[in-house]
Amino acid sequence: MSILLIDDDNELCELLSEYLEGEGWAIESIHNGRAGLKRALEGVWEVVILDIMLPELNGLDVLRSLRRESGVPVIMLTARGEEVDRIVGLELGADDYLPKPFNPRELAARIRAILRRGEATQENAKRRSLQVGDLELDPGSRSLRIGTEDIELTGVEFDLLELMLSRAGQAISREELSLHALGRRPSAYDRSLDTHMSNLRKKLGRTPEGRERLLTIRGLGYQYLLPGGEKQ
Repeated sequence: MSILLIDDDNELCELLSEYLEGEGWAIESIHNGRAGLKRALEGVWEVVILDIMLPELNGLDVLRSLRRESGVPVIMLTARGEEVDRIVGLELGADDYLPKPFNPRELAARIRAILRRGEATQENAKRRSLQVGDLELDPGSRSLRIGTEDIELTGVEFDLLELMLSRAGQAISREELSLHALGRRPSAYDRSLDTHMSNLRKKLGRTPEGRERLLTIRGLGYQYLLPGGEKQ
């Protein structure tokens, strides 16, 4: 399993490389944004770990350029307290983020959650497509079509939508959604699930009748609304 680490903190890169290699992963470190983007695009990676504060090209610009050409999973590293950077990173297509400083064990857990999602792709191929109204989700190709339009989703967005479509009309808790798509329970101050859901809502748009597809259920979680607005 090859992981690309893009961070200009040499000491942190050495620490993380030693720890993650001990977990059985091959790590390559790049210390500036421009070189990191080039390496991310030319290599084959299971996960890219990307710091925001980088010389030559900052992490958000790296992610923006990377997402034009690649769907490789990305974990952003952000300065503690920089909530705006985290939200922007998720909006640009990051799969997850970790605020610095962090425990390497937590990073390893986030990587494993992403890798488990990738390992499930072969099993997904055996499952039937999910269709609700004009929306069709294909677990095999991990693709989404609304009417005649193909919609690009990140890995997390796909997993969230798959769970909600499989139980369309039912409210699903934030905890269940987070465990399913992010591999962890949401903490009190973790807004990553809500940001992913907001991005997904924008991509899905409204139904042909002008209704919202995704509903926020106050105090619980989210629901995919059945055509006509019915609830189960």
